[in-house]
Amino acid sequence: MFDNGYGYFSKDGCEYIIKTPKTPRPWINVISNGDYGVVVSNTGSGYSWRTHASLNRITRWNQDLIRDNWGKYIYIRDAVSGEFWSPTWKPVCATPQQFELSHGLGYSEFRTRYFDISSRLRIFVARESPVEIWALTLRNDSEVERKLSVFTYLEWNLGAAPDWHREFHRSFIETEYDEARNCILARKRLWELMNEKGQHWNRDWEYTAFFASNLTPQSKDGSKENFVGKYGELNRPKAVIEDKLHNTFGNWEDPIASLKHAIILNPGEEKTIVYLLGAVSANESLNEILEKYTTEEAINKELEGIQLYWKELLGKFSVETPDRAFNIMNNVWLKYQAVSGRLWGRTAYYQTGGAYGFRDQLQDSQIFLYLNPEFTREQIKLHARHQFSSGIVYHWWHPISEEGNISGYSDDLLWLPFITVRYLKETGDFEFLREKVPFCDGGNGTVYEHCVRAIDNVLSRFGEHNLPLIGTGDWNDGMNAVGTGGKGESIWVGHFLYGILRDFEVVNEAMEDFDRKEKYAIRARALKEAINEHGWDGKWYLRAYKDSGEPIGSSRSQEGKIYLNAQTWAILNDIAPDDRKKTAYESAKGVLFRKYGPILFYPAYSVPDPEIGYLTRYAPGMRENGGLYTHAGTWAVLAAAKMGDPETYAIYRSFMPVYRGLEPDKYMVEPYVTPGNVDGPDSPYFGRGGWSWYTGSATWYFIAGIEGVLGIIPTWEGLKINPVIPENWNQVSVKRLFRGVEYNIIIKRTGEKMIFVCGNKINGNIVVHPSDKKFVDVEVHI
Repeated sequence: MFDNGYGYFSKDGCEYIIKTPKTPRPWINVISNGDYGVVVSNTGSGYSWRTHASLNRITRWNQDLIRDNWGKYIYIRDAVSGEFWSPTWKPVCATPQQFELSHGLGYSEFRTRYFDISSRLRIFVARESPVEIWALTLRNDSEVERKLSVFTYLEWNLGAAPDWHREFHRSFIETEYDEARNCILARKRLWELMNEKGQHWNRDWEYTAFFASNLTPQSKDGSKENFVGKYGELNRPKAVIEDKLHNTFGNWEDPIASLKHAIILNPGEEKTIVYLLGAVSANESLNEILEKYTTEEAINKELEGIQLYWKELLGKFSVETPDRAFNIMNNVWLKYQAVSGRLWGRTAYYQTGGAYGFRDQLQDSQIFLYLNPEFTREQIKLHARHQFSSGIVYHWWHPISEEGNISGYSDDLLWLPFITVRYLKETGDFEFLREKVPFCDGGNGTVYEHCVRAIDNVLSRFGEHNLPLIGTGDWNDGMNAVGTGGKGESIWVGHFLYGILRDFEVVNEAMEDFDRKEKYAIRARALKEAINEHGWDGKWYLRAYKDSGEPIGSSRSQEGKIYLNAQTWAILNDIAPDDRKKTAYESAKGVLFRKYGPILFYPAYSVPDPEIGYLTRYAPGMRENGGLYTHAGTWAVLAAAKMGDPETYAIYRSFMPVYRGLEPDKYMVEPYVTPGNVDGPDSPYFGRGGWSWYTGSATWYFIAGIEGVLGIIPTWEGLKINPVIPENWNQVSVKRLFRGVEYNIIIKRTGEKMIFVCGNKINGNIVVHPSDKKFVDVEVHI
């Protein structure tokens, strides 16, 4: 489906099949089991990590999206002709007789043929072990016996990445070959993290990396110089040309892992080699891993288990509409991107990352509200543990080291109560609020206390317009200079905070915290008045005030006259009176809603403004400087739905990856995941995607589709159903879990509005949660 010349979706939508290695940009898969992970591109390049993709990188990789020439590679050499190639494409780049790659859920599979040798290379990560599995099957399609040499190649990183001072870092890596286990072992006597005494450069890397095979190799090597040759290149390495490895290991090399196997194939015969790459800590058994995954039967069973896991997890929610692209994205790829890429991997080609962002992964975790809310609950608790008793939080923190950057951003801490509200509306689990979670600077508080401390902290920091101080930025990190003097204010944070205050009146009531409920109600009313008095510019809402008092996002501004978020959240959180909602929406739609999605603001900044921050320093139209920021674009869809705009789906569709991918040489990035951004009209590359697999765009795009376009919205009272589907959609089916009940919802276009629950017509459009049923049929007529 949706063939664009480079690739297409499989019939069930669960694979994206790439037909050529020469895609416009690297099209990747992020494969993770929640701890160990692999990124693999269409060329066969990529990297591996454990727990943290930057602090605990196992293999070396360099960010170069033009060449994409760093990775873990295999070479196949014909002993008679001396020809050699790679079963992926990189690094040899021979011309294949056949090339096909399937990026699937938890695996990637290359199917290629060179010189009448067919190969299938499956790459995946074991479900519960810190190991990636390569299964290489070779088949002789010629009419003569073929003698082949199969070489592997990877460079050890073992710790923080990039290891830019390689001559320093390689000095601490030691390798050896374990004959009994057909296994190369690698350790490092240095880790960049502080030791228990707070000392730098005085700690062992606390793992043993391994690279093993189920077949005894003919030879092996741990020396990059031996393999590549002096001044050599990976596309023509000395070892492959000479068909020879040197068995060199120890402490004194630039360390790699290379195994050579000799394979003889009769005509029509095929053989499989299994490779295992991973890293174990001192209390984990390498032997158990090597023994468990040593046979083809075992790895096939493991892959089947992985495929079943993803099918069951993602299948908790499903939708069927007349638009196959909508179905593919919302049934499969948005959920997979959010879970494997954002929550588990936290890394990809554009941002290699590995840390937890306080706001980022909280927002990403909303996807689990539709799949398994227990995981959202755990994410909330994890972030609460990274909050200080004052209510402020880490902007980001590193798993493993637990070091972080204390946030000066005005919105970070508010995402904790926001996501908690989302969890409560979804589950009705108010007992969760009483659960104790430690603060990172000591002491404990209930989840409720964590939330109100965040809210109260923001309420204590208001400026001269009675608006929240922006600090070192709000949701848009690029506005990092607006409030560094302690006076800048954010209208958007005002919108955001107002919605949280109103929702928390319900939470306060449930916790019998009546004084705080009254306080929040008073502050909410005052905030709404202040925004409408000081934040309204005549046709739209301002975005912020600088420290100097100059407004941002005003008709009086030379550049950046109108900002998207200031309009959409005024609508979403009912800050604006009805007449202003309409005016602000029309202003935003008229100026910002463009061919490839709603852009963040317009016009882009052509001259850097040091009183705003680095977003003005991007090239005009790129990323946050007047481009589509997908995350914000999804909020525009939700605002359009709330306004009842009949073009809501057209807005949603304007930046849908599947349809954008039908112009692959313009769009460039993957058609199966959301990008972080798309170039805006001030860029000569208007419509070009960038930073794919990035930030909260996947989860929010999913929410925009389900809660916006389909209008199935969790509320305190129950599921509100208010679709704004396109006129040519006559029926939509949805399976959705809500408070432990499976709702089977059918939306039909009949020309009259009514809702039937289990055959009974209800008043209004809110389906009240039934306590005595496990399955509820809902029929919505529109």
